[in-house]
Amino acid sequence: MNIATKRWLPHTVSAAALLVLLYPLAWLLATSLKPADEVMTSLDLWPSHLEWSNYTTALDGVSGVTVTHLLGNTLLIAGGAVLGNVLSCSLAAYAFARLRFRMSKVMFAFMVATLMLPHHVVLIPQYIIFNRLGLVDSFWPLILPKFLATEAFFVFLIVQFMRGLPRELEESARIDGCGPFRTYWSITLPLARPALITTAIFTFIWTWNDFFTQMIYLFAPEKYTITLALSSFVDQSSTSAYGPMFAMSVISVLPIVLFFFVFQRYLVQGMATSGLKG
Repeated sequence: MNIATKRWLPHTVSAAALLVLLYPLAWLLATSLKPADEVMTSLDLWPSHLEWSNYTTALDGVSGVTVTHLLGNTLLIAGGAVLGNVLSCSLAAYAFARLRFRMSKVMFAFMVATLMLPHHVVLIPQYIIFNRLGLVDSFWPLILPKFLATEAFFVFLIVQFMRGLPRELEESARIDGCGPFRTYWSITLPLARPALITTAIFTFIWTWNDFFTQMIYLFAPEKYTITLALSSFVDQSSTSAYGPMFAMSVISVLPIVLFFFVFQRYLVQGMATSGLKG
């Protein structure tokens, strides 16, 4: 194998792998522009003619609720989840990483053990609690738990990052009279920005794509998110409107793609410095 082949072979393999990974997105975009009779019958990637009316129908939304309203609901839930996870998980992580208190190691081990607990196990007790509080069919069950550090994965991620920070800065702040909360807010939190951004990115993507939990708690169409609207799009008429459904899928994917491209640099940095590399 000559030098030129050795140089270009890795790039060729990477380009081929990239095409394979991007094909589902290309198929989704092409299908969103196909006429109704070609969505399930034609195997061609590109449609015979572009059916822009699919996007017009998708923008009208479902059950009288427009896509703008659906996106607003989803953004509100995702934004609240991001804020809650960043604040609560960083507070819990600071306590485990920097403070010394009785049974801290036992509590941390118990917290890590909850990572193996399926989400569906705690869903029914949570639903009973929110139902008795009268919060079902509202956004609160989807946002409020995030402010209680219920995501053990993010607590563990931030703990691993904070343990790598130099203690000298906190000791200097303590000498200057800073208490634990002031040290957390002014010293540790700014230094933990890569881990916090990683938490924000994963929380936003997972919440945006969540379907099961939102289906359990949200009933009224005006409170639907974009994922719930997609599930009911096919059933809103006597015929299956696959073209508009795929058009709405494209619209729902765009915010995630934009969010990822804006913060991907911080995502790589946070993963590389949070004890999750390798």
